[in-house]
Amino acid sequence: MLSYLNTKLRWFADLIEAFQPADGPPPKTLAAYFGWALKGSEAQIGLALAFSVLVGLSEVAAAALVGWVIDAAQAEGSGFFAGNLGILLLMAGFFIILRPALMALNAGFNSLMLGPNIYPLALSRINRHVIGQSLSYFDDDFAGRIAQKAQQTSRAMADVVSEVCNIFGFAVASVFGAMILMGTVDSRMTGILVMWVLGYVFLIRYFLPRIRIRSRARAAARAVVTGQIVDTVTNIATVKLFASGTDEDRATEKALRYQRETGIAFGSMVVGFRFALFTLAGVLPAALIGFSLWLWGQGQVTAGDIAIAGIISTRLAQMSGWVSFTALGIFSNIGEIEDGIRTLTPDHSITDADAATAPDDVRGEVQFDKVAFGYGKDGAALNGFTLTIRPGEKVALVGQSGAGKTTAASLLLRLYDVEDGRILLDGQDIRDMTQDGLRSQISMVRQETAMFNRSARDNIAYGSPNATDEMVRDAAGRASAHEFIEELEDFRGRKGYDAYLGERGVKLSGGQRQRIALARAILKDAPVLVLDEATSALDSEVEAEIQAALTEVMTGKTVIAIAHRLSTIAQMDRIVVLHQARIVEEGTHASLLAANGRYAGFWSRQSGGFIDVAAE
Repeated sequence: MLSYLNTKLRWFADLIEAFQPADGPPPKTLAAYFGWALKGSEAQIGLALAFSVLVGLSEVAAAALVGWVIDAAQAEGSGFFAGNLGILLLMAGFFIILRPALMALNAGFNSLMLGPNIYPLALSRINRHVIGQSLSYFDDDFAGRIAQKAQQTSRAMADVVSEVCNIFGFAVASVFGAMILMGTVDSRMTGILVMWVLGYVFLIRYFLPRIRIRSRARAAARAVVTGQIVDTVTNIATVKLFASGTDEDRATEKALRYQRETGIAFGSMVVGFRFALFTLAGVLPAALIGFSLWLWGQGQVTAGDIAIAGIISTRLAQMSGWVSFTALGIFSNIGEIEDGIRTLTPDHSITDADAATAPDDVRGEVQFDKVAFGYGKDGAALNGFTLTIRPGEKVALVGQSGAGKTTAASLLLRLYDVEDGRILLDGQDIRDMTQDGLRSQISMVRQETAMFNRSARDNIAYGSPNATDEMVRDAAGRASAHEFIEELEDFRGRKGYDAYLGERGVKLSGGQRQRIALARAILKDAPVLVLDEATSALDSEVEAEIQAALTEVMTGKTVIAIAHRLSTIAQMDRIVVLHQARIVEEGTHASLLAANGRYAGFWSRQSGGFIDVAAE
């Protein structure tokens, strides 16, 4: 029976497709943003609202039935029950069957259709847009703050939709139904109700916009606190090494103090709003019941009419507090959504061209044609950078910190877009390719390796989701990672390739993280391989093993290698030396040493046991 009921109730949950993609980027105005986030669920929201209206009308109908029974019983006396048994049974059916059924359907639409679906619908769309941002977007903000804003905004939208459907359809239907019902008793009673509604609207219009502003400020302050705490926790090792726990505590306390002040400002406005509203709520039953009693004394209304006035006025007075609390929550959520819009809606700075295509059968020729880039600042990271790398050629980029080596690799992957010039892959401008298509043709191992808090297997297979266990283990073996992976065990007892690596791979040493990153690149097997200090965290013995593996992996691939330990790149086909955003030397290791220029100076210092302090 329970299983059958759950199957039927599932029907409500499946009325909305919770993960359908959005149309285009998110708008920056509130109403349009709601439309973008909720598109595809409009009919279902309308259905939920319609049932909320029916529930509100059932409240008015209940009051009318009670009034009718009182008047009929008074008129017919003791024989009323026996003479109207059928009607009374129908009335019982209304209270016992019809009204609960409407309530249950309304609960189903709100709790099963809207509740579980609107939040993932909004968040999945927001998340897709955020993931599509360039690296500069994430460089300019806290990761924790962005994540909180996405979840906070989505939750606020879900709450607004649910409360509007659950409360306001019910409230509006109840008020208008009450006006009509009071009009059948005496038009002046409708007038009293209209005046009360106008007073209610005035209070709403006065207080809620001010509450909305304060809510927006409170949401921004809360996000700052989250960002501060996440930043501290993320860098907790550095905090401890520099004995800066007290300083970080002060920074968090400062953010919390500001959040507290915004909370007090918000709460003060809420107290004033609630006091004014409950005072107004008390006016309605006093006015309607008092006036109906006066009319009864004049012989103009019946006892049933007094009962109707009493039920309607006390119900609306109670409902006004309920609705005001809900309205307070709605406007608070709207304030949070508006604050989230500022963070979550910037346009993508890097986008696919309309006619962009994924590259196919890539040979691996890479050309930088008069490339200029400066991260949007005056100083150039690259300026007039021109370099052609033939298919299968191994090229090393060498230079001091800030010379532009890593920038060139990032531009090739379109993590940023060139400010001038162009980059070609097999003769095609990479801006005419889809970003995912371009990056699928390039494997990169960075100096700062990225690990997910997932299993070792999932981390290695990240770029090759269809890889078999045998392929994953083979890649790990070639990257000298298999032995230490076999010895891993996480706090839940998962071992080997099933063991989770911790957030950002914190449970691994730097060398272990780089070996897993190398295994990932080996498994991806892309025609272009970029190595940005790929062996920087390895000891000499392991590095020798990795170099042997890399020699095999690099066979037949176009390779761009960035390294400061020049011994690791001496065997490359060509070495390109950058200085102040330009190429100043290029050639083989032997020819550059013979030229006795900048590269020869680097080599002399390193081979003599001294490392260039200006090198990255």
